[in-house]
Amino acid sequence: MNDLDWVVVETTEGTFNPTQLHHKETVFTLSNGYLGTRGTFEEGYPGSCPATLINGVYDAAPVVVTELANCPDWASLMLQLGTYVDADSDLKWQRFRLDCGEILDYKRWLNIRRGVLSRFVRWRSPMGHTIELVFERFVSLVKQHVAAVRCQIRAVDFTGVVEIHAGLNGFPDNEGLMHWQQVDQAGKDDGVWLHLRSRQSQIDLAIAARLQVSASVHHPSTIAFHGHAAAVSRFQLEPGQTVTVDKVVTMFSSRDIEAPVLAATQALSSLPDYSSLLTEHEVAWADVWQTSDIVIEGDSTAQLAVRYNLFQLLSAAPRHSDRVSIPAKALSGFAYRGHVFWDTEIFILPLLIYTQPQLARNLLSYRYQMLPGARRKAQHAGYEGAMYVWESADTGDEVTPRWVPDAHDPKSLVRIWCGDIELHISADVAYAAWQYWQATGDDDWMCRYGAEMILDTAVFWGSRAEWNEASDRYEIRDVIGPDEYHERVDNNAFTNALVKWHLETALKLWDWLEIYYPETAATLQRSLDLSDTRLLHWAEVRHKLWIPQDPDNGLIQQFEGFFELADIDLAAYEPRLRSMQVLLGIEGANRRQVLKQADVLMLLYLLRRGAFADPMPNDTPELTLAEALRDRQILQTNWNYYNPRTDHTYGSSLSPAVHAVLACELGDPNLAYEHFMRSALVDLADVRGNAAEGIHAASAGGVWQAVVFGFGGVHFTANGPIAVPALPNGWTRLKFRLVWHGQPYEFDLRSPVAVEPASQNQLPPIQAVIFDLDGVITDTSEFHYQGWQRLADEEGIAFDLAMNESLRGISRRESLQRMLNGRVVSEIQFQEMMDRKNRYYLELIRTITPENLLPGVADLLNELRAADIKIALGSSSKNAPEVLQRLGIVDYMDAIADGNSVTQSKPAPDVFLHAAKQLGIAPAHCIVIEDAASGIEAAIRAGMWAVGLGSVERVKDAHVVLPDLAGMHWDSLLERLTQVTTFKPSNLTVQYLTQLQKASRAGMRV
Repeated sequence: MNDLDWVVVETTEGTFNPTQLHHKETVFTLSNGYLGTRGTFEEGYPGSCPATLINGVYDAAPVVVTELANCPDWASLMLQLGTYVDADSDLKWQRFRLDCGEILDYKRWLNIRRGVLSRFVRWRSPMGHTIELVFERFVSLVKQHVAAVRCQIRAVDFTGVVEIHAGLNGFPDNEGLMHWQQVDQAGKDDGVWLHLRSRQSQIDLAIAARLQVSASVHHPSTIAFHGHAAAVSRFQLEPGQTVTVDKVVTMFSSRDIEAPVLAATQALSSLPDYSSLLTEHEVAWADVWQTSDIVIEGDSTAQLAVRYNLFQLLSAAPRHSDRVSIPAKALSGFAYRGHVFWDTEIFILPLLIYTQPQLARNLLSYRYQMLPGARRKAQHAGYEGAMYVWESADTGDEVTPRWVPDAHDPKSLVRIWCGDIELHISADVAYAAWQYWQATGDDDWMCRYGAEMILDTAVFWGSRAEWNEASDRYEIRDVIGPDEYHERVDNNAFTNALVKWHLETALKLWDWLEIYYPETAATLQRSLDLSDTRLLHWAEVRHKLWIPQDPDNGLIQQFEGFFELADIDLAAYEPRLRSMQVLLGIEGANRRQVLKQADVLMLLYLLRRGAFADPMPNDTPELTLAEALRDRQILQTNWNYYNPRTDHTYGSSLSPAVHAVLACELGDPNLAYEHFMRSALVDLADVRGNAAEGIHAASAGGVWQAVVFGFGGVHFTANGPIAVPALPNGWTRLKFRLVWHGQPYEFDLRSPVAVEPASQNQLPPIQAVIFDLDGVITDTSEFHYQGWQRLADEEGIAFDLAMNESLRGISRRESLQRMLNGRVVSEIQFQEMMDRKNRYYLELIRTITPENLLPGVADLLNELRAADIKIALGSSSKNAPEVLQRLGIVDYMDAIADGNSVTQSKPAPDVFLHAAKQLGIAPAHCIVIEDAASGIEAAIRAGMWAVGLGSVERVKDAHVVLPDLAGMHWDSLLERLTQVTTFKPSNLTVQYLTQLQKASRAGMRV
C-alpha cells in the first residue's frame, strides 16, 4: 500500500508559512462524531483559531440564535526550556513557540488511513539552544469521549530543565463570545479536571486530563485555580536524549450522563496507555476503510483528495447517538454555527447509506427526534403536518437568523428568508429516508420512524399547495429553491417537482403499510389524521401541481418568470475573486439569469434513472414524475441552458459534484472531471477562499457521489447495484465497495483503453510526451541572444553569452527584469523594450526552415505518432506556434501550451499542467523533455516524468539525462525511464495546491 496516497502533507519546503494559518487549521481537523478539534498548534500561535466542538452542545447566541459552544482546547501543551545563566542565578525560561526563536525545519502531515495528525519541528531558541519536537494526536474512533496527544522532545545541543504544562483552559470563546461559566476544577497527582456550565442552555461539561512522562526522573505537580487546571512535569534533558510526554483526555457533558465530572475522572483512571489507545483507534479506522475506501489509479491528486474528503465525513459521523447529525461545517469551524441543513440528507447521507448504513440510520433518526419542532413550525406558519426547519440544532425548532449584518455595511441588516420559505428541506428529508430504506430494506426503521416522517411532511405539503382556479392547477408560491440567488419566487420547479415525488412516494408507502404492516398503518392513520379524503387530496395535488416545463423541448423553467429575467454572460466577468451575487448585489443577481447552484439540474440528478431501485409497481396509468424526466434529451436540453448560467467559481460548493455526475450521464467524463475537482480540492486547495471557516461537508459528500454515481456509473435495480463506468482520461482503475441490503458489492473498474498499471516503483503507462521548444526541438538560443544583445547595446546594458545562458527557460518579462538588474524604468518603457526585443527575434526566426530541427526530433515525433502517443508543446515562448509552423511540425502537435496560455512561467508547473489538461491526460502519465533547470523543476512539480537534455549540472534533477535526442528512439527512451525505480511524486502538499489555486483565481488556467 502506497502511503503517499494516504498522507496530507502541509509542505515539503521545511518552512512554516503562517499566511494560511486558519485554512490549514481546518484542513488538519480531527473528529470522531462526538467531538471535533481544529488543527491548531499544541503550544498556541498568535491569531490562531482553536476550537473543540462537541456535537449537540449548543448555547444561545445573538443574531445566530444558537451555536455549538467552543470547548476547552484539550490538546494544549506548553513547553519551556530552563537554563542557568550562571551558578548563582535562577533558571532563565524560554517558551517554545513558532513565532519566536528560529525554525530550522518544519513538517506537518495527516495520515488519513490511521486518523493521526503529526508535526516535526527543529527549533532554535532565542538563547541559541536547539531541540527537536515530534507531536502526534488523535481523537479516538473507539472511545468517543477520549482524545490524546504525544510530544517527543529531543535535545540537540540543549542541556537544562524542561517544563511541560498540560493545561485545560476554561475560557474558550466563539469568536469573542463566551459561552461557559466556571464551576469547579481540581488537580491531583498527575491528573486534573475542569467543570464548566453553558450560560444559557445550562449544559454541564467536564474534561479531565492526565500527563505521563517517560523521563526516569521527573517532578509532577498540578495547578488548579478559577477556570484553569494543568498537570505539570519538570525534568532534566541532555544532548541526544529524548523524552516522551503523553496527554490523555476524557470529555463528558450532561447530555451524555448525569454526573459528567465523575464520568470523566473515572473513565480517565481506567484508560490504558497512549500506545494502546492509538492501536485500537488505528484498528477501528482500518475497519472503516475496508468498506468505505475508494481506489483511483492514474491520478494521484484525485486519489488523495477523494480519501481526504471521505476521511472528514467518516470521522464526523456520530456513532453512538441518534440525537445529533453532521453540521454543514462538520465539527471543524464556527461558520453556520454547527447548524444542520439539507446538506446532510442530500449530499452526505448517500456515502453512509451505501457504505456505513448504521451511521446513516443514526442521522435519519435525528430527523425523527426533531419532528416535534417541525410540527411546531408548521403550526406557527398556519399549516398542518410537519414542516422541517431550514437550519436545525438540538430541538428541531428553526434557528435560521431572520436578520444578519450586511458584510459590506455592518450598520445595515440583510433579511434572511431561508428559514421562512426555503421549504424543499421537508421533501429532502423524505427523499433521504426513502433512499435509506431502498438501500437497506430496513423495514423496522421505516415502520418505527421513517413512515411517520414521510407521511407527516406529506400532510404539510397537502396544506401548503394552493389551488389556482383560473389555471386549473395547484401551485406553491413564495419560496426559495436550491438556487439562493433568487428569493421569494413562485412555482420553483425543484420544489414543486420534489413535492410531486414526495406525494407519489407517500401514497406508495401508505399502500405498502396497509398491506404488510396494518397495525402501524392504523396507528399512523389515527395520529396523523390520514383520512381517505386527505389521501385523495394528495393524489389530486400530485396530479395537478404545476411544473413550468416546455412540452415541446422539455426545457424546465427554474421558476415562474425566470426566462423573463435579464440574461448574463458569465465569461465576461472572469477572472474574478468574488461571487456573482457580491458583484451584482443581492437585487442585481435576483433580476438576472445567474444561478448560485444547480436547481433544475439538481432535480434531474435526484430523479435520474437508477437513483432508486423501487420494487413497488406504479399502478397509475400516467408516468411518474421521475419517469417523465428521465429522457436523455431533456437532460441535455436543460444542461445546455443552465450549466453556462451557473456561478461555478464562487457560487455554492454544493453544485460542482452534481454537474460532474450529470456530465458523465451525458457522456463527457472529462468535462465532469473539471467540475469534480472543484469539489475534491475545495478544502485542500482552498478553492473558494473560505476553507478557513471549516470543512465543506456537503461538497465532501458530493465528491463520493461524483465518483460512484458519475465516473463509476452506478445505478440501482431490483437485483442490486450495477455499474456502467465512464472514467476520465488518465484514470486506469476505479475500485470501491457498496453495501446493498446487507450484502457487500465490490466494483473494480478498469479503463477499457488503459494499460494495466505497474507497481508504484515502476513506470506507469505513458500516454503523452510534452516537448519544450528552445534547445529541445530547435535551437533558437542564438536568435534570442542576438535579439537581447541588440537591445542591450541600444540601452547600454551589460550583456554576454553567460547571462544569455542564465535566461534559458524563463519568460521574456523575467529575462528583461534580470538584465535590468534593479534599473528602474516605467511599465511603458519596460513593455516597449520587450516588444523591441521580440521584433528583433521575429525577424531572425523568419529564416527558420525544417532544416533547423535538432537531430533526432523528426524521428522521435514519427515514432510517437506510430505508437499512438499524444504530443504537446510546453514552452514559455509566445512565438511558439509560428516557430512550429516554420519547422513544418505543427501538425504533429495535439496541444500547444505556450506563453499565451498561462501567466506563471517555469519553474511554475502551469504550462505543463495546461498541456496535460488540453490532452485530457493525467500528469503522472506524461513525459516532459526539457533542457533548462527551471523546466525540469516545473515538470517534477507537475507530477510528470522529466527527461533532461544537456549537461548533468544543469538538468541534474531530471529522471533521465541525455546529451540530446540524436539517435534516441521511443522504445529506448521508455527503457531508460523504466530503469528509474523511484518516481519523484508531485508535491501534493496543502501549500502547493493552495498556491496553484491562488494562481487560478487570479486568472491563470491551471
